[in-house]
Amino acid sequence: IPYGGVIGSVEHHSESPEALFAHTAGLRIVTPSNAQDAYWMTQQAIACEDPVIVFEPKRRYWLKGAVDTQRPTADPFCAQVVRPGEDATVVAYGPLVPVALAAAEAAAEDGRSVEVIDLRSLSPIDFDTLEDSVRRTGRLVVAHEAPTFGGLGGEIAARITERAFYSLEAPVLRVGAFHMPYPVAAVEDQYVPDLDRILEALDRSFAY
Repeated sequence: IPYGGVIGSVEHHSESPEALFAHTAGLRIVTPSNAQDAYWMTQQAIACEDPVIVFEPKRRYWLKGAVDTQRPTADPFCAQVVRPGEDATVVAYGPLVPVALAAAEAAAEDGRSVEVIDLRSLSPIDFDTLEDSVRRTGRLVVAHEAPTFGGLGGEIAARITERAFYSLEAPVLRVGAFHMPYPVAAVEDQYVPDLDRILEALDRSFAY
């Protein structure tokens, strides 16, 4: 299923409905953020004995990268640390992973070491990897293109708060789109989270 915006498409073609499907028990959902995962996740989804939806981030169709056609990626239902860090954790998936990495680069210029996790699987969610990271960094920002209201960021925030409450130095913060219908293409850049909104959330987290 193609999803997400920032390609100048008409409004309803740019929505991010992953939370609707994640609510269905037994349905697995994965989403790649790079060429290697896009190549292998499709094949792994076909081979899986359970029903799997592969959400394709449309804004990343033009993202190029090396693909090892002989060695598959790791378990598609496991998250991956794509940038290690010590001071805070940012978790993103699909279209926002490159944005999260760019935010971590910008934060490094201010002396902050930000770990970035590519969630990869939206159902099931690899909470173990997230918890291990948060127990080390003490801070978590969850970013996705979908609206924050009713989004997967809320589930992640609740679970990590339950599992790593005493390791948190600040509340888990969410960065997402606004709770409104997807706007026309001329103003979609103001609707979808960008680098500045992730950095602003990191600033709020460090202010606690």
